[in-house]
Amino acid sequence: MDSVTYIGITGIGSALPDKVITNDDLSKMVDTSDEWIRTRTGIRERRIVEDDIATSDLCTEAAIKALEDAKVDPKDIDLIIVATVTPDMAFPSTACIVQKNLGATNAAAFDMSVGCSGFLYGLATGTNFIKAGAYKKVLVIGAEVLSKIMDWEDRSTCVLFGDGAGACVLERCEEGLGILSYNLGADGENGHFLTQPAGGSRMPSSIETVEKRLHYIHMDGREVFKFAVRVMEKASIEALKEVDMELEDIDFLIPHQANIRIINSAAKRLKVPKDRVYVNLDRYGNMSSASIPIALEEAYREGLINKGDNILMVAFGAGLTWASVILKWAK
Repeated sequence: MDSVTYIGITGIGSALPDKVITNDDLSKMVDTSDEWIRTRTGIRERRIVEDDIATSDLCTEAAIKALEDAKVDPKDIDLIIVATVTPDMAFPSTACIVQKNLGATNAAAFDMSVGCSGFLYGLATGTNFIKAGAYKKVLVIGAEVLSKIMDWEDRSTCVLFGDGAGACVLERCEEGLGILSYNLGADGENGHFLTQPAGGSRMPSSIETVEKRLHYIHMDGREVFKFAVRVMEKASIEALKEVDMELEDIDFLIPHQANIRIINSAAKRLKVPKDRVYVNLDRYGNMSSASIPIALEEAYREGLINKGDNILMVAFGAGLTWASVILKWAK
């Protein structure tokens, strides 16, 4: 098999705001408590950007670290993919802003809006560009500043989310390593369960949309929960089938960090012991497309994953969407 078939992560980096908002802090803003949030979500605190920080700022910081880790010059990057639902603006794309910030003058650049599944969609997309021979080095970033679109008066959503960014460099790797398979999907019929209603062409910004608080996240938590529990198992099994692997072949599970009950349910259904499931939800909350790359980097830095390990990453998100990737760690 030609070596171009083997595409892996050769560098990884992340960026997190310094500002921490604890559950006790939130209890002074809305009718909630530390115990209520922890028992229902598993979250203790989350990171929130300062007012002058945008998604591209976090993207740039994470990307610089990933490039340094991969020992790749920005000018050698062929493509930048930013997965986010909180772009700096409608256009230009956040990826183009990051390209400018990095000085990656030879890179094509675009954003993708896939919610919490975004980083895995980005990995699949970048991998296929390299496999097709179009590009050699792709920078994939998952980043969000969800604090900017949260209704801080809505206790059902403001307790859940946080800000952050994770980035990786994709390129050819050793034979047998890298991204082995992926499974992507969508259920647009139920997209209304998780939306930001206003600000687009369907409902342009107006005094009325602002007064009705339609520029914030609106979520039917119960329906999203049911979807997540069902689809995380399905997406994982489908990715395993692609490469004739069994659940027992997975060395480490990195699920989307949305809710500890969802994570525990997925681990149980997939028969992965808790000590092989990475969880940082308690410290960061749900960072949407940034959750998995940040968790992946932390697991790597902590020595929990090693070269040759089979890693299953699985997510669900707005759309509704889902994604899973099986990766044989190449670093």
